[in-house]
Amino acid sequence: MQSFVMALRSIGSSKMRSVLTMLGIIIGVMALVVLVSLVNGATTSVTDKVASLGSSMVTVRVSDDKGKPISIDDLNHWMETEPGLGELAAYQTGSAVGKHGSNYGSVTVYGTTPSYYNVQGLQLALGRWLKAADIRNSSYVCILSHNTAEELMGYVDCVGQSLTLSGVEFTVVGVLEEDEDSLTSMLTAGSLMAYIPYPSLVRLSTTVSPQISTFYISAPAGGSVEQSEQTIEKLLMERFDEDEDAFTISTSNFIEEAMNDITSILSVLLGGIAAISLVVGGIGIMNIMMVTVTERTREIGIRKAIGASRGTILTQFLMEAVVLCMLGCGLGIFLSWAILQVVSTVVASTGIVFTLDGSVVLVAVVFCFIIGLIFGLYPANKAAKMKPIDALHYGG
Repeated sequence: MQSFVMALRSIGSSKMRSVLTMLGIIIGVMALVVLVSLVNGATTSVTDKVASLGSSMVTVRVSDDKGKPISIDDLNHWMETEPGLGELAAYQTGSAVGKHGSNYGSVTVYGTTPSYYNVQGLQLALGRWLKAADIRNSSYVCILSHNTAEELMGYVDCVGQSLTLSGVEFTVVGVLEEDEDSLTSMLTAGSLMAYIPYPSLVRLSTTVSPQISTFYISAPAGGSVEQSEQTIEKLLMERFDEDEDAFTISTSNFIEEAMNDITSILSVLLGGIAAISLVVGGIGIMNIMMVTVTERTREIGIRKAIGASRGTILTQFLMEAVVLCMLGCGLGIFLSWAILQVVSTVVASTGIVFTLDGSVVLVAVVFCFIIGLIFGLYPANKAAKMKPIDALHYGG
């Protein structure tokens, strides 16, 4: 405690020099805490956004059906009998020329099944989605995206109206909500899209096969994507004679995994930059402590002459270096908090919130403490090894 009090007095006796010495530590701590907290905040926001885009989904693509093609009935059977699977939706795309009155344009046509609505997390603005009866009867009904209804039909409230896709007349039974945040909307911004029963797309397009080569699977209630992935892999391996090259399975979790990988790399890189700043600050502290030892050589000699041990002198100067470092760390953390508050206020409209990461603060505190010990040890040891007679002679 006595060494701590003496350290504070020594630091307070030359405030400007102490502040300038701590500046390297302050900047290093701010670099570490602010940059890593900004990366973590942005990553959390992106991860939440990805999760809202329907990340709990498995995509299966069949490249070789081994003469055992998958049908819609197979998907319905698996959906009813396999507890490890959620909903399964067949999926295929085609293109057609859409026409209503004098309006026409190129439309991307999605042939799918009723489960596609829940798997993709779509929302209807008007009308209904596809029904099982539409699939059985190969009905010529369609659901339009919000943008398609506006541009091709001329207005959103077009349920019950007709349009032609490549010369075939379809009845509009639903219109999707305008959703700029959905993954589909991001990937197909500005495109005209229509959703029709899978069998109807087979009739409409000569390039679409009745055999299902692509389908989506959602995670079961209370289950996980990994569970669905394992279940469908087992089923397909049995169906395709244990040939794992006959199909590919992917999950949209790869987006989150990629974000986590990027975040980890950025955190390490930024942490390395901050660590370099802290080491530079530590060198500054060692430099000023060397000056302090030189200035207080006579004091060291007097203390040793009246009985101060080598350990006492070592503790005194080492404590001063550590306290100097920890004060800089405290100021750096406070300024980091203030900067993050300002940044959060500025970007409040984006919904991103930046907060101090407790683990990063802990790392900063521990690292600063270690820096103080390492770079304060040499000056403190130099002071402790002085011989009283040499120290008093130098001071005299």
